[in-house]
Amino acid sequence: MICADWADIEFGIAEGVDCIALSFVNDANDIKQLKAYLSRRSLEHIKVFAKIESLESLKNLKDIIEASDGVMVARGDLGVQIPLEQIPAIQESIVKLCRHLNKPVIVASQLLESMVEYPTPTRAEVADVSEAVRQYADAVMLSAESAIGAYPQKALSVLRAASERMESWSREENMQKLLPRHQLAIALPDRISEQICSCAVEMANNLAVDAIFVYTKHGHMASLLSRNRPNPPIFAFTDNANSRKSMNLYWGVIPLHLPLSNSMEDNFNKTISLMRSKGSVKPGDTVLVVSDSDLNQPCAATSVFQSIQVRLVE
Repeated sequence: MICADWADIEFGIAEGVDCIALSFVNDANDIKQLKAYLSRRSLEHIKVFAKIESLESLKNLKDIIEASDGVMVARGDLGVQIPLEQIPAIQESIVKLCRHLNKPVIVASQLLESMVEYPTPTRAEVADVSEAVRQYADAVMLSAESAIGAYPQKALSVLRAASERMESWSREENMQKLLPRHQLAIALPDRISEQICSCAVEMANNLAVDAIFVYTKHGHMASLLSRNRPNPPIFAFTDNANSRKSMNLYWGVIPLHLPLSNSMEDNFNKTISLMRSKGSVKPGDTVLVVSDSDLNQPCAATSVFQSIQVRLVE
Protein backbone atom coordinates (compact mmCIF):
# COMPACT_ATOMS: atom_id res chain seq x y z
CA MET A 1 0.00 0.00 0.00
CA ILE A 2 1.13 3.55 -0.74
CA CYS A 3 0.97 6.71 1.40
CA ALA A 4 -2.34 7.76 -0.15
CA ASP A 5 -3.88 4.44 0.93
CA TRP A 6 -2.83 4.99 4.53
CA ALA A 7 -4.20 8.54 4.41
CA ASP A 8 -7.54 7.15 3.21
CA ILE A 9 -7.49 4.53 5.95
CA GLU A 10 -6.90 7.21 8.60
CA PHE A 11 -9.77 9.24 7.15
CA GLY A 12 -12.06 6.21 7.36
CA ILE A 13 -11.04 5.50 10.95
CA ALA A 14 -11.74 9.12 11.90
CA GLU A 15 -15.18 8.84 10.29
CA GLY A 16 -15.99 5.70 12.29
CA VAL A 17 -16.29 3.23 9.41
CA ASP A 18 -17.27 -0.37 10.11
CA CYS A 19 -15.41 -1.87 7.16
CA ILE A 20 -12.41 -1.15 4.92
CA ALA A 21 -12.25 -2.71 1.43
CA LEU A 22 -8.77 -3.05 -0.07
CA SER A 23 -8.50 -2.76 -3.86
CA PHE A 24 -6.34 -4.98 -6.06
CA VAL A 25 -5.30 -7.36 -3.30
CA ASN A 26 -2.83 -9.76 -4.94
CA ASP A 27 -2.00 -11.86 -1.89
CA ALA A 28 -2.82 -12.11 1.79
CA ASN A 29 0.03 -9.87 2.97
CA ASP A 30 -1.78 -6.54 2.47
CA ILE A 31 -4.76 -7.88 4.39
CA LYS A 32 -2.58 -9.14 7.23
CA GLN A 33 -0.66 -5.85 7.34
CA LEU A 34 -3.83 -3.78 7.67
CA LYS A 35 -5.41 -6.12 10.22
CA ALA A 36 -2.23 -6.00 12.31
CA TYR A 37 -2.26 -2.20 12.14
CA LEU A 38 -5.90 -2.06 13.24
CA SER A 39 -5.17 -4.51 16.05
CA ARG A 40 -2.34 -2.30 17.35
CA ARG A 41 -4.83 0.58 17.39
CA SER A 42 -7.41 -1.59 19.25
CA LEU A 43 -9.70 -1.31 16.23
CA GLU A 44 -10.32 -5.01 15.61
CA HIS A 45 -14.04 -4.27 15.19
CA ILE A 46 -13.29 -2.65 11.80
CA LYS A 47 -13.63 -5.43 9.24
CA VAL A 48 -11.17 -5.76 6.36
CA PHE A 49 -12.58 -6.91 3.02
CA ALA A 50 -10.51 -7.93 0.00
CA LYS A 51 -11.63 -6.77 -3.43
CA ILE A 52 -11.06 -9.57 -5.92
CA GLU A 53 -10.29 -7.83 -9.19
CA SER A 54 -7.04 -9.20 -10.62
CA LEU A 55 -5.53 -12.41 -11.99
CA GLU A 56 -3.10 -12.53 -9.07
CA SER A 57 -5.94 -12.40 -6.56
CA LEU A 58 -7.56 -15.40 -8.27
CA LYS A 59 -4.31 -17.36 -8.04
CA ASN A 60 -4.10 -16.71 -4.29
CA LEU A 61 -7.84 -16.72 -3.66
CA LYS A 62 -8.04 -19.19 -0.77
CA ASP A 63 -5.23 -17.51 1.20
CA ILE A 64 -6.77 -14.08 0.64
CA ILE A 65 -10.22 -15.19 1.76
CA GLU A 66 -8.84 -16.89 4.88
CA ALA A 67 -6.91 -13.75 5.84
CA SER A 68 -9.85 -11.40 5.22
CA ASP A 69 -13.04 -10.72 7.14
CA GLY A 70 -14.91 -10.93 3.84
CA VAL A 71 -14.61 -10.53 0.07
CA MET A 72 -15.99 -8.24 -2.60
CA VAL A 73 -16.23 -9.57 -6.16
CA ALA A 74 -15.37 -6.41 -8.11
CA ARG A 75 -16.46 -7.57 -11.53
CA GLY A 76 -15.73 -4.34 -13.40
CA ASP A 77 -11.95 -4.40 -13.02
CA LEU A 78 -11.87 -8.20 -12.97
CA GLY A 79 -13.55 -8.22 -16.38
CA VAL A 80 -10.69 -6.18 -17.81
CA GLN A 81 -8.14 -8.84 -16.85
CA ILE A 82 -9.96 -12.03 -17.76
CA PRO A 83 -12.25 -13.01 -20.68
CA LEU A 84 -15.78 -11.72 -20.10
CA GLU A 85 -17.35 -15.13 -20.66
CA GLN A 86 -15.47 -16.46 -17.62
CA ILE A 87 -16.89 -13.90 -15.18
CA PRO A 88 -20.13 -15.77 -14.27
CA ALA A 89 -18.33 -19.03 -13.46
CA ILE A 90 -15.56 -17.27 -11.53
CA GLN A 91 -18.12 -15.27 -9.56
CA GLU A 92 -19.94 -18.46 -8.58
CA SER A 93 -16.70 -20.20 -7.57
CA ILE A 94 -15.69 -17.24 -5.37
CA VAL A 95 -19.11 -17.15 -3.70
CA LYS A 96 -18.98 -20.90 -3.09
CA LEU A 97 -15.46 -20.79 -1.63
CA CYS A 98 -16.39 -17.90 0.67
CA ARG A 99 -19.35 -19.90 1.90
CA HIS A 100 -17.12 -22.93 2.58
CA LEU A 101 -14.71 -20.74 4.53
CA ASN A 102 -17.56 -18.94 6.35
CA LYS A 103 -16.67 -15.46 5.06
CA PRO A 104 -19.31 -12.99 3.80
CA VAL A 105 -19.11 -12.18 0.09
CA ILE A 106 -20.43 -9.10 -1.72
CA VAL A 107 -21.11 -9.14 -5.47
CA ALA A 108 -20.50 -5.65 -6.84
CA SER A 109 -19.92 -3.56 -9.99
CA GLN A 110 -22.24 -2.96 -12.94
CA LEU A 111 -25.27 -4.69 -11.46
CA LEU A 112 -27.69 -2.03 -12.74
CA GLU A 113 -25.27 0.07 -14.79
CA SER A 114 -27.91 1.40 -17.20
CA MET A 115 -29.66 3.09 -14.26
CA VAL A 116 -26.81 5.58 -14.03
CA GLU A 117 -28.67 7.35 -16.86
CA TYR A 118 -32.08 5.68 -17.20
CA PRO A 119 -34.91 5.11 -14.68
CA THR A 120 -35.41 1.44 -15.58
CA PRO A 121 -32.85 -1.38 -15.82
CA THR A 122 -32.42 -3.82 -18.68
CA ARG A 123 -33.91 -7.29 -18.31
CA ALA A 124 -30.40 -8.72 -18.45
CA GLU A 125 -29.36 -6.61 -15.45
CA VAL A 126 -32.30 -7.87 -13.39
CA ALA A 127 -31.33 -11.42 -14.36
CA ASP A 128 -27.75 -10.68 -13.28
CA VAL A 129 -28.89 -9.52 -9.84
CA SER A 130 -31.12 -12.58 -9.51
CA GLU A 131 -28.23 -14.87 -10.41
CA ALA A 132 -26.05 -13.40 -7.65
CA VAL A 133 -28.88 -14.04 -5.17
CA ARG A 134 -29.36 -17.57 -6.53
CA GLN A 135 -25.67 -18.24 -5.91
CA TYR A 136 -26.26 -17.32 -2.23
CA ALA A 137 -24.04 -14.24 -2.16
CA ASP A 138 -24.37 -12.49 1.20
CA ALA A 139 -24.90 -9.07 -0.34
CA VAL A 140 -25.14 -7.21 -3.64
CA MET A 141 -23.80 -3.67 -3.88
CA LEU A 142 -24.43 -0.69 -6.12
CA SER A 143 -21.52 1.52 -7.22
CA ALA A 144 -21.92 4.20 -9.88
CA GLU A 145 -25.70 3.73 -9.79
CA SER A 146 -25.92 5.29 -6.33
CA ALA A 147 -22.69 7.34 -6.30
CA ILE A 148 -23.11 9.41 -9.48
CA GLY A 149 -26.30 8.06 -11.06
CA ALA A 150 -29.39 10.09 -11.86
CA TYR A 151 -31.74 7.64 -10.08
CA PRO A 152 -29.97 6.36 -6.94
CA GLN A 153 -33.11 5.66 -4.88
CA LYS A 154 -34.88 4.00 -7.80
CA ALA A 155 -31.81 1.83 -8.43
CA LEU A 156 -31.80 0.73 -4.79
CA SER A 157 -35.53 -0.07 -4.97
CA VAL A 158 -35.01 -2.19 -8.09
CA LEU A 159 -32.06 -3.98 -6.49
CA ARG A 160 -34.07 -4.73 -3.36
CA ALA A 161 -37.15 -5.91 -5.29
CA ALA A 162 -35.17 -8.22 -7.59
CA SER A 163 -33.18 -9.65 -4.68
CA GLU A 164 -36.22 -10.23 -2.47
CA ARG A 165 -38.17 -11.90 -5.27
CA MET A 166 -35.39 -14.37 -6.08
CA GLU A 167 -34.79 -15.11 -2.40
CA SER A 168 -38.52 -15.63 -1.88
CA TRP A 169 -38.68 -17.97 -4.86
CA SER A 170 -35.72 -19.95 -3.54
CA ARG A 171 -37.46 -20.40 -0.20
CA GLU A 172 -40.77 -21.34 -1.83
CA GLU A 173 -39.04 -23.96 -3.96
CA ASN A 174 -37.03 -25.13 -0.94
CA MET A 175 -33.83 -24.69 -2.92
CA GLN A 176 -31.65 -23.97 0.11
CA LYS A 177 -29.38 -26.97 0.50
CA LEU A 178 -27.15 -27.77 3.44
CA LEU A 179 -23.51 -27.15 2.61
CA PRO A 180 -21.50 -30.36 2.23
CA ARG A 181 -19.72 -30.79 5.54
CA HIS A 182 -16.43 -28.87 5.36
CA GLN A 183 -14.84 -28.56 8.77
CA LEU A 184 -13.40 -25.12 9.47
CA ALA A 185 -12.28 -25.43 13.07
CA ILE A 186 -9.64 -27.49 14.84
CA ALA A 187 -10.37 -26.79 18.51
CA LEU A 188 -13.14 -28.91 20.03
CA PRO A 189 -15.40 -26.01 21.17
CA ASP A 190 -15.32 -24.51 17.66
CA ARG A 191 -16.02 -27.88 16.05
CA ILE A 192 -18.98 -28.29 18.41
CA SER A 193 -20.30 -24.88 17.32
CA GLU A 194 -20.10 -25.91 13.66
CA GLN A 195 -21.95 -29.17 14.27
CA ILE A 196 -24.59 -27.49 16.43
CA CYS A 197 -25.33 -24.93 13.72
CA SER A 198 -25.38 -27.50 10.90
CA CYS A 199 -27.81 -29.66 12.88
CA ALA A 200 -29.89 -26.62 13.81
CA VAL A 201 -30.35 -25.64 10.17
CA GLU A 202 -31.25 -29.19 9.19
CA MET A 203 -33.83 -29.29 12.00
CA ALA A 204 -35.21 -25.88 11.03
CA ASN A 205 -35.68 -26.97 7.42
CA ASN A 206 -37.15 -30.39 8.24
CA LEU A 207 -39.55 -29.00 10.86
CA ALA A 208 -40.46 -26.00 8.68
CA VAL A 209 -40.07 -23.61 11.62
CA ASP A 210 -41.06 -19.99 11.10
CA ALA A 211 -37.82 -18.43 12.37
CA ILE A 212 -34.43 -19.13 13.90
CA PHE A 213 -33.39 -17.13 16.97
CA VAL A 214 -29.71 -17.01 17.89
CA TYR A 215 -28.24 -15.29 20.94
CA THR A 216 -24.63 -14.37 20.29
CA LYS A 217 -22.00 -12.06 21.74
CA HIS A 218 -19.65 -11.77 18.79
CA GLY A 219 -21.79 -13.02 15.88
CA HIS A 220 -19.92 -16.27 15.27
CA MET A 221 -22.93 -18.54 15.81
CA ALA A 222 -25.00 -16.36 13.49
CA SER A 223 -22.34 -16.66 10.78
CA LEU A 224 -22.28 -20.46 11.10
CA LEU A 225 -26.07 -20.63 10.78
CA SER A 226 -25.97 -18.28 7.79
CA ARG A 227 -23.28 -20.42 6.15
CA ASN A 228 -25.81 -23.25 5.81
CA ARG A 229 -28.42 -20.99 4.12
CA PRO A 230 -31.54 -22.10 6.06
CA ASN A 231 -35.07 -21.65 4.73
CA PRO A 232 -36.41 -19.58 7.69
CA PRO A 233 -34.98 -16.14 8.51
CA ILE A 234 -32.30 -15.87 11.20
CA PHE A 235 -32.92 -13.27 13.91
CA ALA A 236 -29.62 -12.66 15.71
CA PHE A 237 -29.75 -10.97 19.12
CA THR A 238 -26.68 -9.37 20.65
CA ASP A 239 -25.82 -6.70 23.18
CA ASN A 240 -22.65 -5.80 21.27
CA ALA A 241 -23.14 -2.82 18.95
CA ASN A 242 -20.18 -3.69 16.70
CA SER A 243 -21.38 -7.28 16.33
CA ARG A 244 -24.86 -6.09 15.40
CA LYS A 245 -23.48 -3.90 12.61
CA SER A 246 -21.14 -6.57 11.22
CA MET A 247 -23.92 -9.18 11.14
CA ASN A 248 -25.81 -7.06 8.60
CA LEU A 249 -23.54 -8.60 5.96
CA TYR A 250 -24.44 -12.21 6.78
CA TRP A 251 -26.86 -13.93 4.42
CA GLY A 252 -30.38 -14.24 5.82
CA VAL A 253 -29.47 -12.65 9.18
CA ILE A 254 -31.53 -9.86 10.74
CA PRO A 255 -29.45 -8.54 13.67
CA LEU A 256 -31.13 -6.86 16.63
CA HIS A 257 -29.72 -5.19 19.72
CA LEU A 258 -31.00 -6.67 22.98
CA PRO A 259 -29.56 -6.81 26.52
CA LEU A 260 -28.72 -10.48 27.12
CA SER A 261 -28.28 -12.59 30.23
CA ASN A 262 -27.07 -16.14 30.88
CA SER A 263 -30.69 -17.29 31.27
CA MET A 264 -32.09 -18.79 28.07
CA GLU A 265 -35.62 -18.37 29.41
CA ASP A 266 -35.14 -14.67 30.18
CA ASN A 267 -33.59 -14.06 26.77
CA PHE A 268 -36.39 -15.91 25.00
CA ASN A 269 -39.14 -14.05 26.86
CA LYS A 270 -37.54 -10.66 26.11
CA THR A 271 -37.10 -11.69 22.51
CA ILE A 272 -40.68 -12.80 22.05
CA SER A 273 -41.96 -9.52 23.50
CA LEU A 274 -39.73 -7.56 21.13
CA MET A 275 -40.58 -9.63 18.05
CA ARG A 276 -44.32 -9.61 18.71
CA SER A 277 -44.23 -5.83 19.05
CA LYS A 278 -42.55 -5.68 15.63
CA GLY A 279 -45.03 -8.12 14.09
CA SER A 280 -42.21 -10.53 13.19
CA VAL A 281 -43.75 -13.50 15.03
CA LYS A 282 -47.28 -14.37 16.10
CA PRO A 283 -48.95 -16.89 18.41
CA GLY A 284 -48.69 -20.39 16.98
CA ASP A 285 -45.35 -19.78 15.23
CA THR A 286 -42.58 -22.29 15.82
CA VAL A 287 -39.11 -20.95 16.57
CA LEU A 288 -35.81 -22.79 16.72
CA VAL A 289 -33.54 -21.20 19.34
CA VAL A 290 -29.73 -21.45 19.38
CA SER A 291 -27.61 -19.96 22.15
CA ASP A 292 -24.08 -19.81 23.50
CA SER A 293 -23.94 -21.15 27.04
CA ASP A 294 -22.19 -18.06 28.42
CA LEU A 295 -23.10 -14.77 26.77
CA ASN A 296 -21.39 -12.65 29.40
CA GLN A 297 -17.85 -13.72 28.57
CA PRO A 298 -15.81 -10.65 27.50
CA CYS A 299 -14.29 -12.71 24.72
CA ALA A 300 -14.88 -16.06 23.07
CA ALA A 301 -14.83 -18.70 25.75
CA THR A 302 -12.33 -21.54 25.53
CA SER A 303 -14.91 -24.11 26.58
CA VAL A 304 -18.36 -23.21 25.36
CA PHE A 305 -21.24 -25.58 24.74
CA GLN A 306 -24.32 -24.48 22.87
CA SER A 307 -27.94 -25.53 23.03
CA ILE A 308 -30.83 -25.93 20.59
CA GLN A 309 -34.49 -25.64 21.52
CA VAL A 310 -37.70 -25.67 19.51
CA ARG A 311 -40.26 -23.31 21.05
CA LEU A 312 -43.89 -22.47 20.30
CA VAL A 313 -44.88 -18.81 20.43
CA GLU A 314 -47.89 -18.40 22.73
